[in-house]
Amino acid sequence: MRCNVLASTLLASGLLASAPALYAQSLGTIEFPTSGTTEAQPHFLRGVLYMHSFEYDAAASAFREAQRIDPDFAMAYWGEAMTQTHPIWNEQDADAAGEVLQRLAPTAEARRAKAPTERERAWLDAVEILYGEGPKARRDTLYSAALERMSDRFPDDAEVRAFHALSLLGLSQGVRDVPTYLRAGAIAETVFARNPDHPGAAHYVIHAYDAPAHADRGLAAARAYSKIAPDAAHAQHMTTHIFLALGMWDDVVSQNIAAAGHDHDRMIAGHYTIWLEYGYLMQGRYDRAREHLETLRSNADSPPNARDVPGLIASRAQYLINSERWDDDVAAWPVELPSGGFHALRAQNHFALGYAAVRRGDRGMAERHLAALSELRQNVPSADVGTAHTVTILEHELRAAAMHAAGDSQNAVALLREAAASEDALPIEFGPPAIVKPTHELLGEVLIDLGRADEAVREFQRALELAPKRAPALLGLGRAAAAAGESAIAQRAFSDLAAIWHQAEPGTPGFAEAMGR
Repeated sequence: MRCNVLASTLLASGLLASAPALYAQSLGTIEFPTSGTTEAQPHFLRGVLYMHSFEYDAAASAFREAQRIDPDFAMAYWGEAMTQTHPIWNEQDADAAGEVLQRLAPTAEARRAKAPTERERAWLDAVEILYGEGPKARRDTLYSAALERMSDRFPDDAEVRAFHALSLLGLSQGVRDVPTYLRAGAIAETVFARNPDHPGAAHYVIHAYDAPAHADRGLAAARAYSKIAPDAAHAQHMTTHIFLALGMWDDVVSQNIAAAGHDHDRMIAGHYTIWLEYGYLMQGRYDRAREHLETLRSNADSPPNARDVPGLIASRAQYLINSERWDDDVAAWPVELPSGGFHALRAQNHFALGYAAVRRGDRGMAERHLAALSELRQNVPSADVGTAHTVTILEHELRAAAMHAAGDSQNAVALLREAAASEDALPIEFGPPAIVKPTHELLGEVLIDLGRADEAVREFQRALELAPKRAPALLGLGRAAAAAGESAIAQRAFSDLAAIWHQAEPGTPGFAEAMGR
């Protein structure tokens, strides 16, 4: 067996200067001894490093290159098969993984026979469980249990512990189970403590703690991860899961610029650019957010295709709601989602366009989007409980906003309280809110309109518990507290907002209030 510790260190530092350029990526440092040939091992390592940063396509390519060099390298096939499971995203293609394993050998027994060491056989046994018989949730659970047994057998193996932590994060099938996430975080922290340059350890610590209640525990990993793996775009973005949960908007913006590409003029709509748009809005840089949105549209295909539309629609929804530029012509952009699916995103779109219509007094347009939300709610698959709740909350919010605008404020408040209770019952989310206008924030604004400032203060405080330092909630809290005579609360809210808005455009609504305190 040839240990590849040295190769991993060289790979991470970019010191393989005489090797092909593909070895020079800075992706982190790991120890993963295998029995592949000396020539194949660096490619295998590169695949594992990319996989720890969820760069799955690049990882699969690296594993296939290791297979090409060493066709009997069993762990290279293990690696490519593993790229077909994305635990955090609740995605798995068992058929594709099975095809990879078939290329190694036709049966599990024959594949196992190609692994010359006890440790490699244990890895292969685990992947056979992951892609074995039965429903995904059961296989995920059995796979995680297998990795726990491996951790007991090989207590000093950081890779086993890292993959065990990742498997725990995937057990709840895309929904955060807090005790399990905290357990995963504790395991990943032990790996990170022993190897501060381990990309998976830092990454999984961040995922485990990227909710406001625990985000401070992930801050050290977030600060480190972008430096550990500067050549992995996902690593640059992933840090912002912690930064957003703590309301560190400057870091959210800078890191998503790095993830999406430093050349802003060439950015295309996608996950990272949605977060970037949201960061600009929280900074009070509404003109910059508008320019960014226009850039995304300009760089999209004409008409926008399925790749571009989701990012454009999500970014537009965040822009309209958070900038409060209800008359902006972005609302008329001809972007439409492909047929089928995208229920939560469709709901965001209808809510944002409908709410903007309410605020500018276009009752007919608002009613059309409300009807579309109602129809959408009825068509959400029954198994998709989380999405059904999100769509229902957005429908209630838009209906309440229309009621309030029409003078039926008592029923509007009652409906918003019902929606807020439903939002409180949802698992804590990360990232720009799927409920584009958080319900407690909207309820607080309605209560201010009704002169019920004391109640509004409580709603904004709850909104900020769920989304720390969210700028519209801070502005609302400052206004409500001032109206309620709670000067200390108002002063603190406006002070926090002024610090966040140090780059805000002077014309930003609320700018003078925040800066004048």
